[in-house]
Amino acid sequence: MKRAFSNPIGFTPLPVTIIGSFVYTALFVALLVTHLVVPSAPRSPTPVSGVNLTEAWLDLQRISGGFHPYNSRRNDETRDWLLRRIERILAESTRGLMFDRSRYLHDAQFRLSVAKQNPAVVFSDMTSNVTFSSKGKKLSEPGLSVYFEGTNIIVYIRGSEDGDEDWWASGQKPPEKGGVLVNAHYDSVSTGYGASDDGVGIVTILQLLKYFTFEGHKPKKGIVALFNNGEEDYLNGAQAFRKHPLSTFPKTFLNLEGAGAGGRAVMFRSTDTEVTKAYQKSKHPFASVLSGDAFKRGIIRSETDYRVFTKRLGLRGLDVAFFEPRANYHTDRDDAKHTSIDSVWHMLSAAIPTLEALSSDSQNFDGKGSDSVWFDLFGQILAVFKLRVLFALSVTLLVVAPLTLIIIGTVLSKMDKLYIFGRKKQVQRGEGDESVLLHGWKGFFQYPLLVVVASAAVIGLAFLVVKLNPYIVYSSPYAVWSMMLSAWVFVAWFVSCAADFLRPSALTRLYSLLWLSFISWIILLAVTVLEKRENIAGGYFLVFYFAAIFLATTIAFLELFGLPRKSEYAEEVSPSDHGPNPRRRSQSNSSGQHLARSSEEQQRPDNTNEEQPAEEDGEATETTSLLRQDRQTTFAHYRHQNPATNEAEAIDGGKERKVYLGEQAWSWSLPTWLWVLQFLLLGIIPVILTGEVALFLTSAVYQTLADGSSVMLPYFAIAIFAILVLIPVSPFIHRYTYHVPIFLLLVFIGTLVYNLVAFPFSANNRLKVYFDQRVDLDTGINTVTLTGIKDPSLLQDIAGSLPSTAGQEIVCIDSTLRSGLQQCSWHGLPPKVVPSPPLGLGIPPQLGYADWLSFNITRMTNTTRNEAHITLSGKNTRACKIEFDSPISDFDVKGAAPEDRSEKVPKEGSKEIRLWSRTWEKPWHVRVRWGVEESSFAVGMNKQRQKRQGLNGRVVCLWSDANNPGVIPALDEAWKFVPAWVAISKAKDGLVEGSKSFLA
Repeated sequence: MKRAFSNPIGFTPLPVTIIGSFVYTALFVALLVTHLVVPSAPRSPTPVSGVNLTEAWLDLQRISGGFHPYNSRRNDETRDWLLRRIERILAESTRGLMFDRSRYLHDAQFRLSVAKQNPAVVFSDMTSNVTFSSKGKKLSEPGLSVYFEGTNIIVYIRGSEDGDEDWWASGQKPPEKGGVLVNAHYDSVSTGYGASDDGVGIVTILQLLKYFTFEGHKPKKGIVALFNNGEEDYLNGAQAFRKHPLSTFPKTFLNLEGAGAGGRAVMFRSTDTEVTKAYQKSKHPFASVLSGDAFKRGIIRSETDYRVFTKRLGLRGLDVAFFEPRANYHTDRDDAKHTSIDSVWHMLSAAIPTLEALSSDSQNFDGKGSDSVWFDLFGQILAVFKLRVLFALSVTLLVVAPLTLIIIGTVLSKMDKLYIFGRKKQVQRGEGDESVLLHGWKGFFQYPLLVVVASAAVIGLAFLVVKLNPYIVYSSPYAVWSMMLSAWVFVAWFVSCAADFLRPSALTRLYSLLWLSFISWIILLAVTVLEKRENIAGGYFLVFYFAAIFLATTIAFLELFGLPRKSEYAEEVSPSDHGPNPRRRSQSNSSGQHLARSSEEQQRPDNTNEEQPAEEDGEATETTSLLRQDRQTTFAHYRHQNPATNEAEAIDGGKERKVYLGEQAWSWSLPTWLWVLQFLLLGIIPVILTGEVALFLTSAVYQTLADGSSVMLPYFAIAIFAILVLIPVSPFIHRYTYHVPIFLLLVFIGTLVYNLVAFPFSANNRLKVYFDQRVDLDTGINTVTLTGIKDPSLLQDIAGSLPSTAGQEIVCIDSTLRSGLQQCSWHGLPPKVVPSPPLGLGIPPQLGYADWLSFNITRMTNTTRNEAHITLSGKNTRACKIEFDSPISDFDVKGAAPEDRSEKVPKEGSKEIRLWSRTWEKPWHVRVRWGVEESSFAVGMNKQRQKRQGLNGRVVCLWSDANNPGVIPALDEAWKFVPAWVAISKAKDGLVEGSKSFLA
């Protein structure tokens, strides 16, 4: 008798457990490492000629040294530094030019001569003004309007095909071949230092300037480097770029952004296949089309400059950004300390080859590109192909897969080997037919039971955690993952083992694959419809998922060719009578085990006393075949349980045959090793593609609870993807030993307890709450508001930790700013964003609020329209706005560039005009129109004049500079006294808003 290790890849518990556990563990580790570990930057500071990583890191520290929103003095300082840095880079990269640095810094004429010899032109754009509008959240709601004065910096790097003409200066059209735009914004939010958002993007472009102006790196098509200012406040900088002559030059773009501090930079949005292929040149691509679909469907509500470049300028391009951890996004941890030079290199090393590809002649970017599918494999390879290719593959699989299985099944049926669904086989006897039970249906209903019970357990866990500790995923997403995965494996194993014990079947694996094929075929059908009708490509992994299941199922069908014909098997089990003393054997019992009768138990005819022949080979033993050696047989009828292998053994004609304990006797000839090929098909392809999507989706949503997203979303997503990742192992799980499931049971218990009782936030994963302060400049009353998740006690506890709230009533209501959140307000510490009045006047600071903002509104009476002129200015600010109680129909701002009315005001009207100036304390002159024009109409015989409509609302100015302690005491207090697990972010463009009411 052979030992248990005689077949190291047989379909028995030990090989299945070892191989299955090893493959899944290796894949999970590889996926996690790819997702969480940023590729190391080269040790050399100059990994590529023309690039200096040390300089890039120093530049990042400089630009992220303080808050620099558009409405801050430090923003101006950042802009001046950037101009000097750009000039220095271009001066140093001038070909063959040796210059005196001291002279360059102090001699304007010398700087001009250097610039003329440079392959790049710098534009300090202080003239582009833009007016634009945005629709309301609902189609029937009024929108808002924006007037913005840009302060962008633009650098044009000439391409070898562009020529030397300064076409922008003479009003000519740009070269027909077009060029490439690379964009990043140098402003930050008022509560973040802007290292990842978007300092890394800025220093990347600075290094791109060095690279493409370095000897031998001149691009074929020109590159426009845009350092835009005002992205954080409504994509204002990109909107202002539309007014610059160079905006007509590019055909493609690369946008560099940040929505999280550190980590890998992901290519998360693309317009088409052709431009996406340019990103394939990246050494460590990291991308998923799933995020692009989320933007298409409006699931992701935030935006980047990508929208302006595609919708307003009609460009084709890519969006690349850091995206986790989101808890640090727009907070004081978006600094150089919480990113790394590895992250800088990851973005830079992707940007260089991408721009080279976009600016080369090898790409044709005329017209509209094709919808695409893209995803990376372990951060090493980027797969890119057209959506219509995926659609064609989907349709092919939908048709070919079932037809292939039907054809193979038909052939098997013709060969009399289709044991599936086979209940019995008719055998012709001497005087009639007998039925031999095949037990082919055994195991058919086990798999749906397994999937339903295990999946219900996981989804039930999602509801349980949401009910008892809904925010734990915010700080511990992988604890939730561990709980879901371990629960599914243990429950699935337990159910499958129980079912296999009651009704063991050699067809369990095949039936499992058939059920998987059916379910995944239905899912693929839905995915295919979405590909065609909605241009949704995010289901690509399900297409390959189904392909792997189909191949594994096909192999399982092909295995059946190794079985004996059903007629042969039936003949051997119940052969026809020949002669007066036939040996009768039968196979029958509820478990499907083949029973052979001993020679003493065999029935003999009553009319004969003939003695049975003796065994030719001596005395019979327990391993002696019960079949006569002189008979031609193809199946053994004796089962001997081997405790070590759980197999039944029989020897016939000197040949050993094995049947797994309790399974059908005809299964002895099934291949014992093909399961490995099936497991690798199911384990590798679906797990890699689904696992990458699952991790990407987890990182994208697990901390969006603080933004007002559904609490159930991350848990439900993890539950569904845990099922999808583990289902490929389910056809084999009944062969697992108890060791792995019991270990996972312990993991499940530990993670369940942790997920139910642990505090959901930590110092490393801080809950983000949003600060704003509004001052009524008419009354001097100021209100501080913190906006956060809908947990009144939690948000009140955060507010209650501030000394200024002691003895105050903290009022909490649903947020008026962010849907899905709530806000708690109280009377706050007085802000000092405007210098206090002189002490000698005896005016208390809080009574000097009226001087912070001045305005005048004049109703026009010499016109048939409802029209008014508003003059508005604020101290120590360059950002104000006008809010209207009822929508206006049109407006003009003095100094604005000509715009169509549709550009300025949405069809439903506008309830707000945001005003941004490039100079401080500038007065705005705004003319607004509202309602309908005066008209006359007849009522009976009398003509009456329509009554004029009034206009009322508030004028508001913003203050956003929190660099100096004591200027906004309420914010300083929040930073100092909130718990360590709380992060403060800005709620609005202004940290402090001062307002006055008006009526016209």
